[in-house]
Amino acid sequence: MAKRISLHEFQAGLARRLAEARDTRASALLAIQAGKRNWLVDLTEAGEILAVPPLAPVPLSQHWFRGLASVRGTLFGVVDFASFHGDTPIAAAGHSRLLLVGVRHDLNCAILVSRALGLRAIEDFEALPASPDPEQPWIGDQLRDSRGTHWTRLKVADLLNHPSFLDAAQS
Repeated sequence: MAKRISLHEFQAGLARRLAEARDTRASALLAIQAGKRNWLVDLTEAGEILAVPPLAPVPLSQHWFRGLASVRGTLFGVVDFASFHGDTPIAAAGHSRLLLVGVRHDLNCAILVSRALGLRAIEDFEALPASPDPEQPWIGDQLRDSRGTHWTRLKVADLLNHPSFLDAAQS
């Protein structure tokens, strides 16, 4: 015979499980690599990550603006995140991925990364002293993991709103 619970108990249990799930997701980070740099993106800020579809080049655009990608019939502007930071361009094959960072902000924007490295917990990192760079406000906290690997937190909203990121036209 199944255990009977009241509607109130069911709702309280459901609310508790949802809150726990939200707390876990809020502390989770998506680890990515773009060129030589390791980045951490808050899971609440990260969008879908997918294999790189064919990219349509856009003439007269910055070298780091790789073009347009069609994702389920919607066009996304693709920024090579390593090249944007002055690193070697990422080959759009193999382990490289598109991270649809703009969806939550109603922007059809994706960043091309070298690889996705999985989910990490913020508790697995220690903060390193660093000064904010007013020229690159999307560069967040500097962190180190237990292996001594250096990581940078990506502040997605600051990236998506920065004039240098928004201006993909060739100078």
